[in-house]
Amino acid sequence: MDVTGFILFLLIGAIAGWLAGKLMRGGGFGLIGNIAIGIIGAVIGGFVFGMLGITASGLLGSIVTATAGAVLLLFLVDLIKKS
Repeated sequence: MDVTGFILFLLIGAIAGWLAGKLMRGGGFGLIGNIAIGIIGAVIGGFVFGMLGITASGLLGSIVTATAGAVLLLFLVDLIKKS
């Protein structure tokens, strides 16, 4: 992965984490937190979408996949914290 790809990877993670934070809690988690949640969400989203037979392509597809995974991650963390 070159420098541009790495920066794009971090940017998608930050956007996805921020969007998930807005959708689930009404706020972000700071830059590093958003990136971490977005990257983990991208892995989860890619896995779940793959299991469903959905493939996302392009920048927008990557952001949607990562955001969906990040929302799922935050939802599961919320469930665990409540129990």
